[in-house]
Amino acid sequence: MSSHGHSHGVDITEVPPQFRRRLAACAIALGLLTIVGMALLWPRQEVSNRLREFGLGTPTYDARILEVDPERPCETLDELVDDFSGSPEGEAETICPAAVVRLLAGPEKGEQIEIDLPTSGNEGFGRGDRLVLNRDDGGDEVVYSFADRNRKPMLIGLALLFATAVVILGRWRGAAALAGLIASMGVLLVFVLPAILDGRSPVLVAVVGASAIAFLALYMSHGTGPMTTVALLGTLASLGVTLLLAVVFTKLARFSGFVSDEAAIVTLADGRIDLVGLTLGGIVIGALGAIDDITVTQASAVWELRAANPEMSSRDTYRSALRIGRDHIASTVNTLALAYAGASMPLMLLFVLSQQSLGSVANGELVATELVRTLVGSIGLVAAVPVTTALACLVASRSAGGPTAASASD
Repeated sequence: MSSHGHSHGVDITEVPPQFRRRLAACAIALGLLTIVGMALLWPRQEVSNRLREFGLGTPTYDARILEVDPERPCETLDELVDDFSGSPEGEAETICPAAVVRLLAGPEKGEQIEIDLPTSGNEGFGRGDRLVLNRDDGGDEVVYSFADRNRKPMLIGLALLFATAVVILGRWRGAAALAGLIASMGVLLVFVLPAILDGRSPVLVAVVGASAIAFLALYMSHGTGPMTTVALLGTLASLGVTLLLAVVFTKLARFSGFVSDEAAIVTLADGRIDLVGLTLGGIVIGALGAIDDITVTQASAVWELRAANPEMSSRDTYRSALRIGRDHIASTVNTLALAYAGASMPLMLLFVLSQQSLGSVANGELVATELVRTLVGSIGLVAAVPVTTALACLVASRSAGGPTAASASD
């Protein structure tokens, strides 16, 4: 097996061949189960844009502004104001800024058209700005309308900056981690989401998808050695704990799944989707990233401790690695809570303005769902520490040059 990983002082190939074969057999068996699960749950139908039937999900195309008229009056609105207010024509003038744009893509590529611009929230349009336009061809004529600014070049630049930073610091390991990230996104986009839209159980799809992502992300980022296999086994065991808790507390909370406008739209487009199951699946997928970080860290800590002191007993190694895990858990749980708070600042401000009690705020399904998601995921993180540490100590104790005594489960 490859010796990639965090083991700098102890050659992980020193783990006896028989024990390494057992680890490999476990990984292969779980991998085959994952492949069979993907084959059974694989979407059979191509995803269609069912939102078009409800006037949503129209195609979008890029355009560039050639000229802006920020003071163009809204003639139709003026007439309505006059009709209702009885005021003389032209006295109440409403401004509707407009722009002449050139279409950069789509069936009418290269043509110049005039579109209305939003009156608030998107100030500062100018010549040369790039936009994204909706194209609606459902009526007698094709109509283009403003959808958003074109932020794709900025996002691509930021992604390249991120990739460069990761590769400069991590070198080949960083490049491998990026490959694992791309593979993980591929599993989500090619398997998980299409399978759910095809009517498969969101929970089963999430479990199988999370397992596939764990295999790809861990082995591509950290190599195929025993340390990575230990991290994988710890990750899957912790995901099992997370799923069990998610099922129990979701049933106790009696969630409906209707916690956002997006959920209502998804149900409108396809009534077969189980929103409660989708919530459960989201908890499993959401916990995966933090859990595999914990498991890799714990397995690496055990290997490094053994490299520093090959004579350390398994019991002492377990205790030392567990102290490292406690510190990591403390910071990770805080990170999860702050990440949710940061992403939900407008919602939190709304609750503060309403002057509701903390209990009333937490009781609402929108907030309660996120609380269950965060707390269940955090318990899964906590479970990952002792499980992975014990497995790593068991494997490391079998390597040559150190004692095999003492239980690692004190």
